[in-house]
Amino acid sequence: MTQKEKRPITAEDLYSFEVIKSCQISTDGKQIIYGLQSVNRENEKKYTHLWRIIIGEGNPQQFTFGEHSNTAPQWSPDGKWIAFLSNRQNEKQNLLYILPVGGGEAFPLTDFHGDIGEFDWAPDSKKIVFQFREYDQEDIEILTDDKKEKLGRVARRIEDRVFFKLDGYGYLPKNRFHLWTVDIKTKALKQLTDSNIHEESGPIWSPDGKKIAFFSNRSDQPDLNPSRTDLYLFDLEDGSEHKVITPEGPKGKASFSPDGKMLAYVGHEGLKAGYKNGELWVIDLEMPDSAHSLTAKYDFDVGGGVINDLGSVIISPPVWSDDGKVIYFQVGRHGRTSLHKIDLESEWLDTLLEFDGVVSGFSMDEQQKSLAYIRGTLTDPCQVALFNLTNGEQDVLTEINHSLLDQIDLGKFEEVWFKGADNNDLQGWILKPPGFDPQKQYPSIMEIHGGPLTQYGFFFMHEFFYLASHGYVVYFCNPRGGQGYGEAHAKAIYYGKWGTVDFADLMAWADYMKVQPYIDPNRMGVTGGSYGGYMTVWIIGHTDRFKAAVSQRCVSNLISLWGASDFNWSFQTIFDDKAPYENLDVLWECSPIKHIDTASTPTLVIHSLQDLRCAIEQSEQVYVALKNLGVETEFLIFPDSPHGVSRTGRTDRKIVRLQGILDWFERYLKD
Repeated sequence: MTQKEKRPITAEDLYSFEVIKSCQISTDGKQIIYGLQSVNRENEKKYTHLWRIIIGEGNPQQFTFGEHSNTAPQWSPDGKWIAFLSNRQNEKQNLLYILPVGGGEAFPLTDFHGDIGEFDWAPDSKKIVFQFREYDQEDIEILTDDKKEKLGRVARRIEDRVFFKLDGYGYLPKNRFHLWTVDIKTKALKQLTDSNIHEESGPIWSPDGKKIAFFSNRSDQPDLNPSRTDLYLFDLEDGSEHKVITPEGPKGKASFSPDGKMLAYVGHEGLKAGYKNGELWVIDLEMPDSAHSLTAKYDFDVGGGVINDLGSVIISPPVWSDDGKVIYFQVGRHGRTSLHKIDLESEWLDTLLEFDGVVSGFSMDEQQKSLAYIRGTLTDPCQVALFNLTNGEQDVLTEINHSLLDQIDLGKFEEVWFKGADNNDLQGWILKPPGFDPQKQYPSIMEIHGGPLTQYGFFFMHEFFYLASHGYVVYFCNPRGGQGYGEAHAKAIYYGKWGTVDFADLMAWADYMKVQPYIDPNRMGVTGGSYGGYMTVWIIGHTDRFKAAVSQRCVSNLISLWGASDFNWSFQTIFDDKAPYENLDVLWECSPIKHIDTASTPTLVIHSLQDLRCAIEQSEQVYVALKNLGVETEFLIFPDSPHGVSRTGRTDRKIVRLQGILDWFERYLKD
């Protein structure tokens, strides 16, 4: 199909996109299993099914079918089984299943009422360790009794939790996540840990099968000290636990060395310091206080991702080389997620996979000759790819969404580096619309990312293509306050500095775009979600340079946000780590609603009713203030939707959201 014959992308194309949710190569390197999510337009539900690639033998084969989801597949070490989670018995309840690779039906290993989290195979493929959190008794009764399901929960009493809800989930059970094992032959279950206060995460089996490593916050009040994560070893022979001494700070993604004597993990040193880079740490388990960072001197973010609106970057645990001398890991930097390896002794760093895109969910075969991963780029959301570790050759094994994308003219991207407000280097991207004519002047839309501790980059954004398809130049960058550009960049707006250098950098970006010959300086718009919504409201209160704005799921009042978010009190760590009753002036000064009295920009306000991250009252304040000020505004509300409606929301609502954004800009930016 020629470029002229291609069509623009549409909002309804969201029904046709498929997204890879997981990917793992078998231990013998001959097969890859992956989970592929699609949308059922009839019932608006998303289903994920398992597909298998036999390397070198043609097209992928679908492994599971039906109107349910099968997720998080893991090969057993002996290659005979695939473990996965499925809700095939009850759409509201995942169970742990295993599927015989040689043939036969999948069967469940568990019959719980609750949440199953992370899991890991034993080295001998005879058992699995997994996280489990039991539902409250009233919720179990609702799940199993039709009458009670119709009536719903009568009441909920919060007694000892501070973090008691989670966006996209709802209110959390009283019980915590604990570790269990299950024998795949007998289905015998054994609970390893238990507590009313503490929970465990990230369980992995030691190479000799005698211990399980996990992470846990065992402080007296973990909800008030969320960064105090420690590393533990559980002895399967005597049932004892041993705390491994490591520096204070958040930790995750543990990985044993082949001989079981060392352990790697990702984390950073320090409490309440979210701006810090994730670092790759190693510890000799036979030497107390031996934990040290291998990557601190490189000033990059180990385990860092890139934003997109079809799926997300999957961060894998570090992988050790067979001889235990090298570790493989992902890095988020300059709009990419790349794959690197580092020598433990010399700390010499080598780049294995780095391109204009992301390396997501990687795994290796047992001989470490082949590496499978999910490959994403600006123009292709996801493919299963294979990297030959011996000769460096790469092969893309799937053609997911190709039949759709081959019909579409996405427009053209341009990457630019420009100077920020303090002569600092900033990275941005410009998307020019299909059929772009450099002799014309176009209306434009600046997109601002959420977080703020994340980054835009070389990853597919359907929303940007949709807006560009209607004749807009769409541009986006990574101002100070985000990750991917070193700790100083991320720390720049910490401790009560939101709305300072981040705002200045975004205005420098708008200045850069304003003088481009193809930009109409009188038809510039701005939008963003979450922290990007915060910045959008901040912008309309500080400048009238934009002719239209769309604020999405915003933060507008840092005082009323405190305690009302699923993040609860922890937002205060960004603002001098003081509660509103101790820090009212700083929180109010950093709140966009304080400065909204000067706003004149026509602004559409978008929010979800079940947003537990930034409660809808944050947008209600903006809408009412603008109405009171006589500023043109409307309020678009999505019921039964979470904070992440643009990424994980129901497809019909995602479409209406996109149409609402477009309609607003069409009204004010088009002649």
